[in-house]
Amino acid sequence: MSLITEPTPFPKSLWTTPPDASIIWDPYTCKSYKCLIDRKKAPGYFDCKDCFDLDGREKSRWLFDNGGLDYGIDQVLRTRPHGTISIGFDIGGGSGTFAARMKERNITIITSSMNLDGPFNNFIASRGLISNHVSVSQRLPFFDNTLDIVHSMHVLSNWIPDAMLEFTLYDIYRVLRPGGFFWLDHFFCLGSQLNQTYVPMLDRVGFRSLRWNAGMKLDRGIDKNEWYISALLEKPMT
Repeated sequence: MSLITEPTPFPKSLWTTPPDASIIWDPYTCKSYKCLIDRKKAPGYFDCKDCFDLDGREKSRWLFDNGGLDYGIDQVLRTRPHGTISIGFDIGGGSGTFAARMKERNITIITSSMNLDGPFNNFIASRGLISNHVSVSQRLPFFDNTLDIVHSMHVLSNWIPDAMLEFTLYDIYRVLRPGGFFWLDHFFCLGSQLNQTYVPMLDRVGFRSLRWNAGMKLDRGIDKNEWYISALLEKPMT
């Protein structure tokens, strides 16, 4: 049995896979980080299938802005005076890469993640970041009007019942300060739901749209009528 080891020193820890001996593997199918990284090659579904591979897609996430669904962190931050975005929350942030990119820009992001057959929270903490084991059905653990930015990629999508999703959106609105951002990143829905359900829902909550992009998800074919929404939404100042 391996002894638990000390974490990699910060800031090297942001982009270093932790040693296997840094956690207890008993609750998980995989018993090493190599096994988790190799999941990306395996058939079938795994939560956040490739996000433990810090040398793969994680390395380039949010660095580039294609003018469409993919927003870049620097382009988003430039919409506010330098230094005015300093604290935030990432809902369902996988292995913590969004928080890592923000940390490189002196912005503190708390990441929520669930340990669904993988040590997501441990991995986030090993990178020198703050993890929060909370589900989307729970009230956000922040006081009103306190956060500069809330981000969510994939987790908030049409799999969530409408009433629960609307509650979550109102709760995001609650914790954002006036002028704060909600970055909705690749929200998945069907074309029939886009204008009928989700646009009216966001309007009811009260966000002001600073940027809005919708595009078809084509990997399963155009006949599926599947869509992504990316949006930068603001809690109004007044």
